[in-house]
Amino acid sequence: MKEHTFREVIAQAMSEEMRKDESIFLVGEEVAEYNGAYKASKGMLDEFGEKRIIDAPIAELGFTGISVGAAMNGNRPIVEFMTFNFSMVAIDQIINNAAKIYQMSGGQWNCPIVFRGPTGSAGQLGATHSQAFESWYANCPGLKVIVPSNPYDAKGLLKSAIQDNDPVIFMESEQMYGDKMEIPEEEYYIPIGKADIKKEGKDVTLVSFGKIMKVALQAAEDLEKEGISVEVIDLRTIRPLDYDTILESVKKTNRLVILEESWPFASISTEITYMVQQKAFDYLDAPIKRITTPDASAPYSAPLFAEWFPKVDKVKEEIKNALYIKA
Repeated sequence: MKEHTFREVIAQAMSEEMRKDESIFLVGEEVAEYNGAYKASKGMLDEFGEKRIIDAPIAELGFTGISVGAAMNGNRPIVEFMTFNFSMVAIDQIINNAAKIYQMSGGQWNCPIVFRGPTGSAGQLGATHSQAFESWYANCPGLKVIVPSNPYDAKGLLKSAIQDNDPVIFMESEQMYGDKMEIPEEEYYIPIGKADIKKEGKDVTLVSFGKIMKVALQAAEDLEKEGISVEVIDLRTIRPLDYDTILESVKKTNRLVILEESWPFASISTEITYMVQQKAFDYLDAPIKRITTPDASAPYSAPLFAEWFPKVDKVKEEIKNALYIKA
């Protein structure tokens, strides 16, 4: 085991797979000469050369479309968006081509492509650079959506995503690239579509994913000191979503709280809430609680942003509400 940062394991995962398969290439803005906008492709240009580590112009629609075509013709592109906010410029290629070509061609063409980059907020970046689009992409049949919360999961899941024959949306966070964790020196993969129980508990189930898992785990740790046992589930994969792990936990704890960095309307928590009441309603001893950002764009002001982003105290309050404990 050796300690590595999130940005380092992203580069490791891509490099390990590229050494095995010459059809894999990385394209995006500043991925080559600059080593990536967040240094997540550091050293890769030197190893693989400019034909496989490609600096693209500021034209997401263009280089995404070229990559989709390359995937249909036997290559396995990795497309980096500087943030997923900018993927909105390329969303036609992702939704109308990458996600649908296998079905529309009657299985004649696969589209093995990974779209990766940061999602959600990262401090004072303004409303147009602070958006979480997990539910948007997960709503589209044909796409797989992965949102890891730590370096270990990120490496194993990205390697699986690169080998997958379907288009995969792989969402990271600017605020996680410096996170450190011990990583095995031997090669490993994490299967797509399997959630992970980060902390076992018996009183209430707390479900989350991505960088806001830090808030979930901190809330669970704080409540443990108060005698409240919280089971924390990290979804890791948003689509396909591991309903079974959630349902089994709810059947054990009889209560559910869902935390995500997203607007509330048609969110991932909305989908989970529906499925749990549909398949485990009789196990619930309290209404399901949902914690999201407010139904408003992220503010630029630091004090306003601090109020907008879900906090540890809010999570603890809702967990106590689910347990009928006066906060």
